[in-house]
Amino acid sequence: MKILLILAHPDPKSFNRALADAACEAADHNGHEVIFHDLYAEKFDPILYSEEAATDGPVPEIIHKHCEELCTADGIIIVHPNWWGQPPAILKGWTDRVIRPEVAYRFEDGDSGEGVPIGLLQARVALVLNTSNTSEEREELIFGDPLERIWKDCIFDLCGVKHFHRRMFRTIVTSTQKEREDWLEEAKILVDQLFSKVDKHHG
Repeated sequence: MKILLILAHPDPKSFNRALADAACEAADHNGHEVIFHDLYAEKFDPILYSEEAATDGPVPEIIHKHCEELCTADGIIIVHPNWWGQPPAILKGWTDRVIRPEVAYRFEDGDSGEGVPIGLLQARVALVLNTSNTSEEREELIFGDPLERIWKDCIFDLCGVKHFHRRMFRTIVTSTQKEREDWLEEAKILVDQLFSKVDKHHG
């Protein structure tokens, strides 16, 4: 199984990075091929330029590569913090540029773009790992957990990935070393559960 893992956090020593490394380790241990992108470390350009906005617009080679990896992935893992109820801008830019029409979705013939898109991604499973400094009660009561709507309903469901799981780790700012160690183990277990182990003798 090919797993695309996308990390969006500017600090290489962050807990988000530790989560991404734990997920990568678990997937690798299970015999999967992991394609790992640390968007900040790679200085990914999040700006969607006008010429590539059109469905048939030309895209740079790096975006073409990301698109190819996305559409051929069997599983997708996204790791990022909750910033203002949204992903970091660099990750929003990645979705703008990479989750493209005719790559991740398309419309029926004759549809001008106002209908419901048809998902094209072959990935069977998507896992989103988030961190937050907001309590769960306040998140649900005041904000309504916008990240769940963004990733589950607005992105993966529309792109054809129906098996979706998301885990929010909180509260990071007051967490203990033991809590963080337990969370990293939980992340590994989630990857084990959601992405089945490859049979190396029959794979």
